Amino acid sequence: MKKLFPLVMGLMVTLQAYSGTAISLRDAVSGTYSPQMMRGLKPLADGESYAQVSDDGKSIVRYSFKTGAQVGVVFDAEKARGPKVRSIEGYIMSPDESRILIQTETESIYRRSKKATYYIYSVQNNKLEPLSEGGKQQEPLFSPDGNQIAFVRDNNLYLVKLLFNNAESQVTADGKFNEVINGVPDWVNEEEFAVSRSFDFSADSKMLAWVKYDEKDVPLYRMPMFRGMNPELKEYASYPGFYDYKYPKAGEQNAVVGVYSYDIKSHVTRKLNLPLAADGYVPRIKFTSVPDQLAVLTLNRLQNEMNVYMCNTRSLVCKLAVSEKEDRYVKEDAYEQFHLYDNNFLLVSDRGGNRQLYWYTLSGQLVKQITSGSEVTKYYGYDAKTGTFFYQAKDETPLRTAVFRTDLKGKTRKITAEQGMNDATFATGMKYFVHVYSNLNTPPVVSICTAEGKTEKVLINNAALKQKLAGVDMARKEFFSFKTSEGVELNGWMMKPVNFDASHKYPVIMYQYSGPGSQCVQDSWNTGFMPGGVYESYLCSQGFIVACVDGRGTGGRGADFEKCTYQRLGLYEARDQVEAALYLGNQSYVDAANIGIWGWSYGGFNTLMSMSEGRPVFKAGVAVAPPTNYRYYDTIYTERYMRTPAENPDGYDDNALTRAAKLNGRLLICHGLADDNVHAQNTIEYTEALVQADKQFEMQLYTNRNHSIYGGNTRYHLFTRMSEFFKQQLQ
Repeated sequence: MKKLFPLVMGLMVTLQAYSGTAISLRDAVSGTYSPQMMRGLKPLADGESYAQVSDDGKSIVRYSFKTGAQVGVVFDAEKARGPKVRSIEGYIMSPDESRILIQTETESIYRRSKKATYYIYSVQNNKLEPLSEGGKQQEPLFSPDGNQIAFVRDNNLYLVKLLFNNAESQVTADGKFNEVINGVPDWVNEEEFAVSRSFDFSADSKMLAWVKYDEKDVPLYRMPMFRGMNPELKEYASYPGFYDYKYPKAGEQNAVVGVYSYDIKSHVTRKLNLPLAADGYVPRIKFTSVPDQLAVLTLNRLQNEMNVYMCNTRSLVCKLAVSEKEDRYVKEDAYEQFHLYDNNFLLVSDRGGNRQLYWYTLSGQLVKQITSGSEVTKYYGYDAKTGTFFYQAKDETPLRTAVFRTDLKGKTRKITAEQGMNDATFATGMKYFVHVYSNLNTPPVVSICTAEGKTEKVLINNAALKQKLAGVDMARKEFFSFKTSEGVELNGWMMKPVNFDASHKYPVIMYQYSGPGSQCVQDSWNTGFMPGGVYESYLCSQGFIVACVDGRGTGGRGADFEKCTYQRLGLYEARDQVEAALYLGNQSYVDAANIGIWGWSYGGFNTLMSMSEGRPVFKAGVAVAPPTNYRYYDTIYTERYMRTPAENPDGYDDNALTRAAKLNGRLLICHGLADDNVHAQNTIEYTEALVQADKQFEMQLYTNRNHSIYGGNTRYHLFTRMSEFFKQQLQ
């Protein structure tokens, strides 16, 4: 592997010491120093403009891609006829943009899913009318001809025909909570396949296809619910209650999935003859440009084989187009960034050692590998007129990205010049893009650019944020690199107090996430737990150095570096955090006897694993919402990296819970009691193991809070608890 040390050290940056005031903890965690961003941008069909909801939530405004200037108002809630909309919470354009679905009264279900009241807005008539009177809707979708809308309600699929006075019909009738779901995924498919809609219209608008999830045999998980505050659940005022939902833990029964089609004219429902094992997955379905042809992506339960089938929704025949097989696992990019075009589809694969783009015919013939060299990190789109692909890839180092273009002849050019993290949102037709750039010390700069990379106009420079930050003491930031005792090069960042004195020895707090494919060490303004490293700057103002190291298993450095943790989650990640602590402890300005570590979710898991690795380098640690035994976590995520418990008992048995007796250092463990993702069961069982091992610890539980632990004063309370703990233990 190419050595990274000289390159990373070349990225070294240091801020001048400020003479401002220290950042307060409340300001650090409340968003006071959040950068201004462009949110909710949607490219419009003309290729020359985009839309955004106005700041007051009352209108949808059209802006020019060339100038960034406002050129019209697409929807105005104050002027529209019909039902009154107080606030636009989202919107969906019909293909020809003659109608708009306006989203209101949104209720969150899980991380990605929601239900809401939608209104159909006719642009020509300036009129609003309800999509449905039967209750809130999930995931409404216009047909390609714009004359129909399908949606899900109460686990069933419905169809509204706009040319027939919005006549509503029910496509499925077997949907039932905690038993059968049509058209939207169950908890685990939504969470781990990053999908909230599992139905689609055919190109000619004559067919619907959807995934049915039969979860009757999936084990039930029950979360305790209390009255609480912010929000107050009055139904539990005297007695607590429960929220029950289906959650398959590693090795347990998953929902059984099938793919169905519905002929809208004849009302005939059919089940596709899909070659899929009873325990297989369908992470994506999407109709191609060919009428009746549905692309169905399947995964086996171990997720080391992904098949792309082209299925006829009338004959029900499914033909294999491509089979992507891996010794370890197929990365999520393969289905998350699968894109269909008129006669082709694009696939992202790391089959050659790092992620690249591959161009296929619809029948599955490989036309060519589009990219090579630097790892592709995001795909933006294809300009059919010029045969050009646009994408984001690593730029000289794993710490940076740039936006590139490559044509079918192989000509490649980088179209962003700034060094740091570069991202893009392209116009329809790929003529322009909104460019977002930042680096370790530069808040996001948002510009309008041409597809050639020419900057037309800077829209946001975050000058106000820079001025605000100039009045406070921001930590000095720098990158570093070192080699572990096993010969592995690792990258890290460090934040030092403004008035850093190299002759003084500072306590250190290490932050990390460490999960498969993640990357915390990047030349980005988002470095740190919060943008700009403002929480870390607060800790630095309290006399700490804060550092972060990406160990083995993290992303940006190719498939082998990322997938080496396969079947042994936590083993190498913990070793590398210990090695990072040893490296830091050898620096002349570090107090090696006072090093702490913390993390959230997977970072909480690795905090516990690192503190019980065997080498007593951590004096204290904070684990927030940690998985403690991967037998308690869901099937899709866990088995992707660990296989099943029956196949890999040794890998599962080496976990934070079984290492509890080896815990070294003072521990604070925090969890939300209504965490539907990483259940509080993980913390409860782990702390019981600590009790039986005669290990003292501190614990903080949060009433009715989910995996994000927020609401009311909760987030500030959590970070106060964490910060005070480190002050008590490390100083």
